[in-house]
Amino acid sequence: MAGPSNPAAPSTPPRPPLHAVLPPLVLGTATFNTQFVADPHSMPYRDIVARALSLGVNAFDTSPYYGPSETLLGTALDALMNPGPGPGPNPAVPLPRSGFFLVTKAGRVASTEFDYSPAWIRYSILRSLQRLHTPYLDLVYMHDVEFVSPAEVLAAVRELRRLRDEDGVVRYVGICGFPVDTLCSLAEMVYAETGEPLDAVLSYGHFTVQNRRLGVPWVDAEQEEGGGQGSPLARFKKAGVDVVLNASILGMGLLTSRGIPADPQAPDEGGDDAGPLVHWHPSPPELRVACKKLAELSAAAGERLESVAIRWSMAEWARLAAAAGLGVDIATPGVGPRKIGATVCGVTTIGELEETVTEWRGVLASLGQAVGRGDEVYGSARQEKVLSLVRNELWPALRSWLDYVWDSPGPGFVNTRREADRGTIPDDGVVAAYEKAKLGRRTVQSTAEPR
Repeated sequence: MAGPSNPAAPSTPPRPPLHAVLPPLVLGTATFNTQFVADPHSMPYRDIVARALSLGVNAFDTSPYYGPSETLLGTALDALMNPGPGPGPNPAVPLPRSGFFLVTKAGRVASTEFDYSPAWIRYSILRSLQRLHTPYLDLVYMHDVEFVSPAEVLAAVRELRRLRDEDGVVRYVGICGFPVDTLCSLAEMVYAETGEPLDAVLSYGHFTVQNRRLGVPWVDAEQEEGGGQGSPLARFKKAGVDVVLNASILGMGLLTSRGIPADPQAPDEGGDDAGPLVHWHPSPPELRVACKKLAELSAAAGERLESVAIRWSMAEWARLAAAAGLGVDIATPGVGPRKIGATVCGVTTIGELEETVTEWRGVLASLGQAVGRGDEVYGSARQEKVLSLVRNELWPALRSWLDYVWDSPGPGFVNTRREADRGTIPDDGVVAAYEKAKLGRRTVQSTAEPR
């Protein structure tokens, strides 16, 4: 599908299927947020974004719910798109907007506050455009869809598609959330009600070393055709979803060497020194203890749990999503495009970014993709070591906590956004600035037309 024909809409690239344009590795910036670090503004967010691009990671995922994440990511990208004069004789080459893929979300306002009304969705998108210094968004998800009614999700998806078709500020539309069954049901509902499938579904925390439910019953098996008609991947495929992405492969901090203290009040558990995660993470204490044991087993095998968890999830998802027909295209020398599962990874430091990219290159090498020197270290041999460690030691150690999930939303959840306030837009100049820019585009278009 071509870009918008509306002269008041910004110029956007053509719209081939999402699987043909979405990069397979996406840098998630939920970590640019006080939920993960005490002061996001002091973290090296500009360096992280620049280093990601230099390493070939050119897709970024954010949300207005992630505190200052959109603003920080937008600042970092804007500095690269509009570099000032450098100290040397050679000016920096500006990063073109076409040089990266930008993803955000809409609908979640706060931890217990949601507004999926069309008016709020439009406002949220226009605000994201400002914060991210971009004329268009490549992909927008409705954020954490399990917290609202199916009717609200449908209305919001329709509005995103209107913004796509009439305003040209959105290219692809999807949903994201935690319970896999809910994501499946909503994808089926959108397809049935509109006749158009979702471009993307983002699932988080459901294809990790600890929780494999997104891939069941494919996990650790060489099955084809979705592992049965009732499996999540088969349901997504039948609902016409183009791409399913896997996120939070470290379980939002559970699967790390540091782990998450079981009791944030206990002095020997680290207390506030353990970071913000200890207070908001929804995992029960027993699960935190079980995951801490995985770090010990990994260390005994000469590995860091982070590396094992990243490698297992990325590699297995690359395989399973491709087999289910829900992956993205990558070029294979001498063969042409092939499918591979897409993963979203969040980091807080350059070191974490480089570790993630190293493991990703190992995944590619194990799949027969040439990625340069060092393939023998990070290719099939280490892949087998990781798979064996997970299968033979980590999964048995988890026992009943393997594939455990917490409720989302939790018991007694109430949307604190009053129904009367939904669709109420702040008078902060966001909409007015957009309408002024749109009028300017319309004026320029009309004066350029032949008389």
